[in-house]
Amino acid sequence: MKIEKVEGIILSEVNYSESSKILNVLTKEFGLIGIISKGCRNVKSKLRGVSRKLIYGTFNIYYKSDGISTLISVDLIHSFSRTMMDLEKISYASFLLDLVLQVARQNNDVKIFNLIKDSLIKIENDLDPFVITNILELKLLEFLGVKPDLEACSICGSKKNIVSLSGADHGFVCGSCFTNQRITSPNVIKMIHLYDLVDISSINKLEVDNDTKKEINTFLDEYYEKYTGLYIKSKDFIKQINRLSCNK
Repeated sequence: MKIEKVEGIILSEVNYSESSKILNVLTKEFGLIGIISKGCRNVKSKLRGVSRKLIYGTFNIYYKSDGISTLISVDLIHSFSRTMMDLEKISYASFLLDLVLQVARQNNDVKIFNLIKDSLIKIENDLDPFVITNILELKLLEFLGVKPDLEACSICGSKKNIVSLSGADHGFVCGSCFTNQRITSPNVIKMIHLYDLVDISSINKLEVDNDTKKEINTFLDEYYEKYTGLYIKSKDFIKQINRLSCNK
């Protein structure tokens, strides 16, 4: 094994033996890798504070491409301390870590790293976690091979007179193809198209009304259930938070 420096975010941690942990780390260089943090559960271990979910840093490791790498040290970039102290923020962040872990297990594309990193930073910096979560959920569908068509009508390809956002039809539906789909407000159509195109790192301000947020979130929940086969337990708590948020 050779020593490598990788930029990464810990997505999950599992206790191993009496004092160690196995960390699932999404890295900029190699995508998702497993790292053992030996002895990190000991009180005096230098690895103790940097061997938990949501740690973002430069990981110095003995890298093993076909197995579990070994952690040497971590140069901390961000601990997301404000997120850790806020119930709403940590709930959304935990869900996103769980979701990204499942997606990366199916498609270990290194581009996913920047998406989750930028999303976590925006949540830490007080941008609406509901909206940030939905934006990332939408973008991750591409890596699962089931991205909805949000550029034109998914049935005929027309870009004119889009009237519905339909999970059953994989995205937009125009007035000419409309049958019994749910009518979608122009603002929802505009905003989900923006969600699809926006660079998360460039977002500085979010203004989305509750009705629009609720409708986009409902579409994404239904779409994930129908096309991805993923069940993320932490989503159940997020749904409770979403209901409270949309009813404010």
